[in-house]
Amino acid sequence: MNLQTVPFILLVISCGQASQYTELAQYVDDHQEEHVEALREWVAIESDSSNILRRPDLHRMMELVAEKLRLMGGMVQLVDIGEQELPSGQTIALPKVVTAQFGSDPSKHTVCVYGHVDVQPAKLEDGWATNPYNLTDINGNLYGRGTSDNKAPVLAWIHAVQAYQALSMELPVNVKFLIEGMEETGSNGLDAMILAQRDTFFSDVDYIVISDCGWLSRRPALTYGTRGNCYFFAEVEGPKQDLHSGVYGGTVIEPMTDLIGILDTLISPSGKILIPGIREAVAPLSDEEWRMYQDIEFDVDNYKNKTGVSHLMYNNKVDLLAHRWRYPTVSIHGIEGAFSDSGTKTVIPAKVTAKFSIRQVPDMDPAAVKKQVSDYLHSVFAKRRSPNKLKVTMVIGAKPWLADTKHPLYEAGKAAIKGVFNVDPDLIREGGTIPIARTFQDVTGKSIIMMPIGGFDDGMHSQNEKMSRYNYIEGTKLFIAYLNEVAQINKTSV
Repeated sequence: MNLQTVPFILLVISCGQASQYTELAQYVDDHQEEHVEALREWVAIESDSSNILRRPDLHRMMELVAEKLRLMGGMVQLVDIGEQELPSGQTIALPKVVTAQFGSDPSKHTVCVYGHVDVQPAKLEDGWATNPYNLTDINGNLYGRGTSDNKAPVLAWIHAVQAYQALSMELPVNVKFLIEGMEETGSNGLDAMILAQRDTFFSDVDYIVISDCGWLSRRPALTYGTRGNCYFFAEVEGPKQDLHSGVYGGTVIEPMTDLIGILDTLISPSGKILIPGIREAVAPLSDEEWRMYQDIEFDVDNYKNKTGVSHLMYNNKVDLLAHRWRYPTVSIHGIEGAFSDSGTKTVIPAKVTAKFSIRQVPDMDPAAVKKQVSDYLHSVFAKRRSPNKLKVTMVIGAKPWLADTKHPLYEAGKAAIKGVFNVDPDLIREGGTIPIARTFQDVTGKSIIMMPIGGFDDGMHSQNEKMSRYNYIEGTKLFIAYLNEVAQINKTSV
C-alpha cells in the first residue's frame, strides 16, 4: 500500500464512524419515550432481594429481562444458581441469572456487560414524595426505586445494542450480558456461577463493563476503584431474659453497657481507627494519585450542604476524597435487641448485637481484618471483667478493587465520553463496595472498567431515588460510542 494513502483511508474510516454514531444517536433521541416506558415497566416490579415475600416478583423480573433479550435475537439462558438458606433453616430458590450473547465473530473483541435488577426496600411512608414503584417524571428526573441502581443503566446497555439492530448496523464488538437479581444482598450464588462458567461463558470475553455506580459531580466520570467491606456482628449476652430496669437496674452488669463500651474503642472522635494493624496495612498515597485528586471536579461546600452537616472531618478536597475512597473507615450501623420503637420502655435487654463495618482498601486483607477485630474486641471486653459473653462474627468479607487508568479500556472510555459529552471525564473511585468487580478480576482474569451514567444526586438506596432523563438517554449514546471505541483497541492490548 502507498503510505501516502494511509492518512486518507484513516480519515474516511473516521468520517464513516462519526456518521454512523450520528445516526445511532438520532435513533436513541427519536425513541426516548419508548426507553422511558421500558424503565417504567421495570420499576413497577418490586424486585426487593432482601424480602423473601417478594421473591416471586424477583423471579418475574428476571424472566422479563430474559424475554427482552430474547426478542432482540440474543442467545439467552436463565442460569439456575441454587437455593438460599434462610435463618430458620428453610431454603428458597435464588433468582436465576440471565446471560445473553449478541455476535460471536472471533475477529472482534467481546465485551461482557454486568448489571443487576434487584433493588433496595422502599415504601411511600419512608419519606418518598411519590410511589417508589410508579416511575414519575418531574422536571426531567425519573423517580422510582431502582432507576439509577441499576435498572436504567442495564436498560441503557440493552438499548445501545438495540439501536445497532434497528438500523441494521453491525455491532462493532461481540456483546454479552450477565444480569443478576441478588446484588443488593451480597450476590448470593453468583461467585460460584462465575467460577463454573469461567471456561465457557467467559472464555472468549476480553473486557467486562460495570455500570453500577455514579458520577461525582455534573462532569461524567470513569470509576477505577472501589472499597471492600468487612461487616461484623458483635453480640453481648447476659441474663436469660429481658429484665425490668427498676427491679434489676444497679444489681446486674447490663449487656448494653458492655456493648456501648467496646464500640467506643473502635474509632476516635477525629475518625482515627483504633484497632491495631488496620491503618498500618493501607497502601500509601502516591504523588500521582494526589495530583489526580487535585484535578477532580468536586465542591466541598456543596457536598457538606447536601449532606446536611455543619462541618466535615476534612475541609480540603484531596483529604476529603482520599478518606472517602482510599482509606478505611469504621461505621456503626445499629444495635439489634435494643428498644427502638417510639415511646418508652424501661427494659434491660438480655442480648444485644451491634452491627458495624470496616471499609477495605488496598492492601488490606479481610481475613487479617477479621482476626484483628475479633482479637481486639475480646481484649477490650476482657478488661471490663464482665460476666456477660461476647461473640464477634464477620458476615461479609469483600475485598477492594483497583484498575489501571492507563489501560486501553480506560483510554477508550475517555474517548467515548469526550465524543458524547465534549468534556474529559473525572477519574474517580467509589467509597462503596461492588464485590463482583473483584470476583471478576480474581476468577476470570479479565480487564474491567466501571462506566457510570448515574448522577451524583440520584439518591441510590435513599428516598426519592431518580435517574435524570438526560443521563439515561445520553448514557445510552455513551454506551454506543464506547462499543465503537473498544473495537479500535489493538488485539494485543487485551
